[in-house]
Amino acid sequence: MKARKIVDEMDSYVPGKSQGEIAEQFGLNKDEIIKLGSNENPWGPSPKAMEAIKAEIKSINRYPESQLHELVEEIAKYADVNENQVIIGGDGADEIIDVLAKTFIDEGDEFIVPLPSYMYYEYLLQQYGAHPVYARWDLDKNELDADSIFDAITDKTKMIFLCSPNNPTGTLIKKEVLADIADKNPEVLIVIDEAYFEYSEVTNKDLIDEYDNIFIIRTMSKVLGLAGMRIGYGLACEQIIEYMHRIKPVFSLTRLSFVAALNTFRDTEYIRDSIEKGIESRQYLYDELSKIDSLNVFPSKSNFMLIDIRKTGFTASELALELMKKGIIVRDCTSFKGLDEYWIRISICTLDEDKKFIEIIKEVLN
Repeated sequence: MKARKIVDEMDSYVPGKSQGEIAEQFGLNKDEIIKLGSNENPWGPSPKAMEAIKAEIKSINRYPESQLHELVEEIAKYADVNENQVIIGGDGADEIIDVLAKTFIDEGDEFIVPLPSYMYYEYLLQQYGAHPVYARWDLDKNELDADSIFDAITDKTKMIFLCSPNNPTGTLIKKEVLADIADKNPEVLIVIDEAYFEYSEVTNKDLIDEYDNIFIIRTMSKVLGLAGMRIGYGLACEQIIEYMHRIKPVFSLTRLSFVAALNTFRDTEYIRDSIEKGIESRQYLYDELSKIDSLNVFPSKSNFMLIDIRKTGFTASELALELMKKGIIVRDCTSFKGLDEYWIRISICTLDEDKKFIEIIKEVLN
């Protein structure tokens, strides 16, 4: 059986390694492995979400909610937008991107991604016959090269993906730059990925009232501690949301993910605590790693940071392997387009785990 041409030509997306994989490969205790490779919330989910899941288990023989009114109301309140400006996805932010593609992409369209950035945009949109065009991040200045965006735009450009804070650089894009790109390209959808906005304490959500060609992606997998439940949402003008609801699967949220999301948004103390702990961990890691002369650590507004390791004598794959042997998972960024083989990315952990990581990386580098 022959797959579609685009499927045959595509490269597979390369996710970070799991604790189970590392434990089996190196004979380690899974529970003692420190995972700094996937940008998760290391403190666990909201207690209110866990209680709600337990109470809902008896109902999993029934189909889930289809209209999600209660959750839409909570998200609108959290994001400070109108309810008709919200759409919810049941496979994290990935489903939101997929529905965007199904709604707006025709075969032969182009989309722009500045490199390096989150590569899943490319992985999803190529499935629908769209072609990636690459702009760039200026790694020397640690900022978006806005001119490269404008230079990449053609009459085939349908979307521009701008991640802020950017993954993997941790960089914010200035709001005036985003507004300028949207203003000068009214027929192009400007997709702003705010998966990590809580850690930066900066949002561009007010732009959706000014521009009907701006779409904001968010997720519950980071600050909100529900990576395993796979919930994402999008914010945009009413017309875009209405179009997307024509395409979106009706039952994409499970009953358990629905109640977990609902009760997490209602647990404001948990959310505030997650943000504060995340920022504290990020600052500790940045301060301690910056003391190691062979590392060039990028300042970050997210829950991760990018590190140039070329002065260590290791490549990213070599250093990641040495750390894995000692029970530490980091992200080897060799597969990220726009980066060479000398970059790793680490994400926040508990302070105890942070301290153990700092001890081990010093041991490996020395």
